[in-house]
Amino acid sequence: MKIVIIGGVAAGAKAAAKIKRLLPDSKVEIYTDDTHVSYSSCGLPYYIEGNFTDYRALLVRSVEEFKASGIDVYLESKVEKILVPHQQVLVCTKTDAKLVNYDRLIIATGARPFIPKINGYENFDNIYTVRKIEDGINIREKMLKSKHATIIGSGFIGLELLEAFVKNGLEVDVIEKNDRLISAFDADMSDIIRNRLEAYTPSTFRFHTSEIVSEFIGENRQANIVKTLSGKEFKTDLIIISSGVRPNSEIAKDAGIFIGETGAIRVNKLMQTSVSNIYACGDCCEEKHLISGKYVWVPLGSTANKEGRCAAMNAAGFYNEFEGVLGSAVSRCLNTTMSMTGLTEKEALEFGYNTVTATVSKPDMVSYMPDVGDITLKVVADKATGLLLGGQAVGSIGADKRINTLATALLGHLTVNEFNNHDLTYAPPYSTTIDP
Repeated sequence: MKIVIIGGVAAGAKAAAKIKRLLPDSKVEIYTDDTHVSYSSCGLPYYIEGNFTDYRALLVRSVEEFKASGIDVYLESKVEKILVPHQQVLVCTKTDAKLVNYDRLIIATGARPFIPKINGYENFDNIYTVRKIEDGINIREKMLKSKHATIIGSGFIGLELLEAFVKNGLEVDVIEKNDRLISAFDADMSDIIRNRLEAYTPSTFRFHTSEIVSEFIGENRQANIVKTLSGKEFKTDLIIISSGVRPNSEIAKDAGIFIGETGAIRVNKLMQTSVSNIYACGDCCEEKHLISGKYVWVPLGSTANKEGRCAAMNAAGFYNEFEGVLGSAVSRCLNTTMSMTGLTEKEALEFGYNTVTATVSKPDMVSYMPDVGDITLKVVADKATGLLLGGQAVGSIGADKRINTLATALLGHLTVNEFNNHDLTYAPPYSTTIDP
């Protein structure tokens, strides 16, 4: 059997390795338009910050290591077209093009940064997005020569880069089109995030919400002014566009594969697309939400790896199901951990639930312990049934552990009363006697 995989960062690389373990005699090929394969893009902000200085620490597996296990990797090789009736893909490089046959095909084309329409974007070299290894290398090199950075967008990546720049002594302006930071959270939790961050010292950064960037101005290929629709201007040395991502689903759509309302590839529990011998996994496909039952698009590295494994098993003939996602996520910025799982209160209301919420702020450990911090935890439930729907936590590093516990409860479809009897661990360095 010959299995071709399009894309090789997280989901694609995971799928290839799993298939080769399941079917040692199979022929497995990865085609990617990237210059690297199998790396942690989630680690890029931490490389930029300087937590480690060799970008190769981000590489999970090299082309040579794949080759040694019998997997052929073709870098800078873009699959331009899927010829479904012929079970072939058209692969193009800088020098040639060829048709490649497959018995099973796995699409793991990932996502790409969303670039808003901003005048002057194409004219400058110091405007960056964060997706590939080269992005991290280029941003770090520019950062070390800069005094000021402007970040457009305040999602997880934007705030992780804020930390990186502040810790390297830069002044930073964060420009957000919404009326609050990190709008994936409910408004009350976003306010807590902003208040915590603005209390951080040294305060070398500023947030500007309800502002839309309209133009970049500069000379000699270097933008030095960011202008907004309201007329504000920000002088800068380095610009990051962190306005979200979009699924790379065009090649599937062109092949007649069904695309969901989210714009990502629709798959079933086996990671099959609408074409039975073509699978999709990772940031290019949508999944069912385990609470709402609706199709959602939640591009996360953890999900990509699980989906890659599931797609591999089914493509190789070993039955496996991927039930869906809760959207569990965590990030850190300047001593503030932000974590969430399931539905927010806003989402629950939109899906028709009669919601009830509880929010509590407590120390993360017994108050007499050194380095005690605090956590604000918000839990969302259905008022009629008591079913847990989701939660968000903001505060010290232990916030993510509370959300992980809640995520397990959501997976088990527990009610509030059932969860109340959860037998959690306790010791003074880890929690209060009654955990938040």
